Amino acid sequence: MQKSFKLNSIIYPILGCLFALSSCTKVIDISLNNAATKLVIQGNITSVPGITTVTITKTINYSQNNIFPAVSGAVVKITDSNNGDIFILNETFAGTYQNADLLGTTNHTYLLNVSVNGDTYSAASTMPAQVPFDSITFQHNTAFGRNLINPMPNFKDPENINNYYQFVESINGKVINKIFVFDDRLSDGKYIARQLFNDSAYIMPGDNVELEMECLDKNVYEYFKQLSGLDPTNGQPTSPANPISNIAGGCLGYFSTHTSQKRNAIVK
Repeated sequence: MQKSFKLNSIIYPILGCLFALSSCTKVIDISLNNAATKLVIQGNITSVPGITTVTITKTINYSQNNIFPAVSGAVVKITDSNNGDIFILNETFAGTYQNADLLGTTNHTYLLNVSVNGDTYSAASTMPAQVPFDSITFQHNTAFGRNLINPMPNFKDPENINNYYQFVESINGKVINKIFVFDDRLSDGKYIARQLFNDSAYIMPGDNVELEMECLDKNVYEYFKQLSGLDPTNGQPTSPANPISNIAGGCLGYFSTHTSQKRNAIVK
């Protein structure tokens, strides 16, 4: 699915040092109002039928309204390197490029090529094998005088394979603007039931919770791991910097090919 969080609203304030605290390895000191405009490319290919979408926008200065200019007129192409199939993404509306025929296949590597204003940007992403998503359960915790409920995805991690996971959470149909990523470094081959801590996104009895489980390739996982470290609700970040994109050419954003499974559960 298209990621629910708006990367422009996360990335560019990082460029402008909006967060006083963040987590990364390099400090970038950029004027809030004079930072150079950068291209932001966001692309997703999934394992479920649907429309493959790549969006292209530009960053803005911190003092401007939270409206990110769409970039029209780009040539966007995705190639399946396993069989040579080429898919052209057409601009359906400003800055949004789509193709309804492209369905991701496990263990296939997809090559993204974007040409805009004489510049070229490229990326590669391999769709990993899908790990079966069994169910959702809930953990009840007491904190600050109230009952906090966190969902837990339940699934068996494959043994002797490096796996990288992302979960997108929705409560009563509303997507939670929070990044949940982890790998199997400490749980290889084990059955996993891991809490997704919601911070202020409180879940109540009777709520309908949906989780989308995505299996990512390593580069995309590292990108979202860095991005999650820049979210103040995830802890105490220390130094603002943009996550390392897997797209070459000097832009921001990411290109991801990932599996997708959804499960729902009612909180009791």
